[in-house]
Amino acid sequence: MRYVKLGRTGLDVSPIAIGGMTYGEPGRGHPVWSLPEDESRPLIRQAVEAGINVFDTANLYSQGSSEEILGRALRDFADRDAVVIATKVRHPMRPGPNGAGLSRKAILTEIDHSLRRLGTDYVDLYQIHRMDNSTPVEETLEALHDVVQSGKARYLGASSMHAWEFATVLNLQRQHGWARFVSMQDHYNLLAREEEREMLPLCADEGIGTIPWSPLARGRLARGWDEATGRSGQDPFADMLYTEKDSDHAIIDAVGEIAGARGVTRAQVALAWLRHQPVVAAPLVGVSRPSHLDDALASLDIQLTSDELARLEAPYRPRYDFQGVSHDTELARISARLGIRPAGA
Repeated sequence: MRYVKLGRTGLDVSPIAIGGMTYGEPGRGHPVWSLPEDESRPLIRQAVEAGINVFDTANLYSQGSSEEILGRALRDFADRDAVVIATKVRHPMRPGPNGAGLSRKAILTEIDHSLRRLGTDYVDLYQIHRMDNSTPVEETLEALHDVVQSGKARYLGASSMHAWEFATVLNLQRQHGWARFVSMQDHYNLLAREEEREMLPLCADEGIGTIPWSPLARGRLARGWDEATGRSGQDPFADMLYTEKDSDHAIIDAVGEIAGARGVTRAQVALAWLRHQPVVAAPLVGVSRPSHLDDALASLDIQLTSDELARLEAPYRPRYDFQGVSHDTELARISARLGIRPAGA
């Protein structure tokens, strides 16, 4: 495994990260296609043995079950000092006041709950899952700084937001001498390249490493246009993120043509494309079967030609910005299912 630095930090990370949303006892709220512990553990062990050291989860995933499964597996299969455990905070975890959001109370409560579920004294990367417009941003940033100062987190990260918002919080952290965000977990793949307009240039300028989520567009880049999977029929969030467009169809066809000519899988081509983007440190890959990890590892040895890159990128057309209604709709759906009022509602 050839490790890379996460942005301008000294932290060594594998160029593939494992996404923990895949692991969580079914029936714990999110999502319906997650794997129970007995099916998750062999896959986590396979990733550790392959040299992958970044494992990302969130308190929201399966209402804490993902953290529990991941924590126990890493305790059994990995050297704690060698792995990078990342989790996130912001979304609803329980009904009633202060059960969600990024207030000081919520952050200091949720970091302790996450550490307990993960079975560790600290996380390497503590990330805000989204912004919380109902809490003063200074309150959020100072509380996150205190989490780092207390030793409960080594680094801070953020996830999808507008570039102007990220620029604002980075500037506030700089002004106050607070611990800064070192990573951005953003929505980025061949079907969703809006981050190239502002977010990725900002991250490059600020030395922020990116950890893209949904690098295979919820599986759309790993299969033909007309193919379906068990997950695709149970993932309404994907239907909001990716509408059927001629450009999407053309991109998926190009991925298939290049994969066929090279004798590799579509997933390998789509992941290899991400490595050509300078600020991408480690795309988050959901591994629900051994072949998913095999594809992710094999993609590290693929160097796409300039002609192949042009064929993959040429069909793209600007699409709806994920940051708007689609996320609010998804958050409302999750909250309604859990009987929880969303933060800021």
